[in-house]
Amino acid sequence: MKDEVDFYYEEAHEKMEKAATHLSSELLKLRAGKASPQMLEGITVEFYGVNTPLSQAANINTPDARTITIQPWDKKLIDVIEKAIFAANIGLTPMNNGEMIRLSIPPLTEERRKGLVKQSKSETEIAKISIRNARREAIESYKKLSKSGLEEDMAKDAEARVEKLTDQYYKKVEEILAKKEAEIMTI
Repeated sequence: MKDEVDFYYEEAHEKMEKAATHLSSELLKLRAGKASPQMLEGITVEFYGVNTPLSQAANINTPDARTITIQPWDKKLIDVIEKAIFAANIGLTPMNNGEMIRLSIPPLTEERRKGLVKQSKSETEIAKISIRNARREAIESYKKLSKSGLEEDMAKDAEARVEKLTDQYYKKVEEILAKKEAEIMTI
């Protein structure tokens, strides 16, 4: 029985960690006025007949806080990459000089900043829901185990451990959100 209790705890821990990691990666994609190669994640280009992530078809750099440069490994891809960026509708206009593509990141308006904070809070709420679901599944599993012979004290201790874990991950996602909000609101 102890092995099963530990298994459900570890499973809940793993799901909560995934929720926090996913939140971090989603918030990285939000444009906070600073150039970041993650802003181009999800953009694919046709590279030798295969849909390839942009990062695998070109060198992506951020020479300064407001610029992203994309240097394709094959110069023939410049037009294809430019069209893919337009099609991705990320709100950036590519400038092509024949050698590389530059993306200038415009400063954020106050309204856009508030919208990004709202979007960040929405992503955080999704992470919290995932954490709550992991907690609920673990507690339900403990209740089933207690019906099939697990000592009541052991079940209560296991539930308390999961509650403590849930609180830790709630705090962690709140810290991730606070950091992103500060980044967004910094002019």
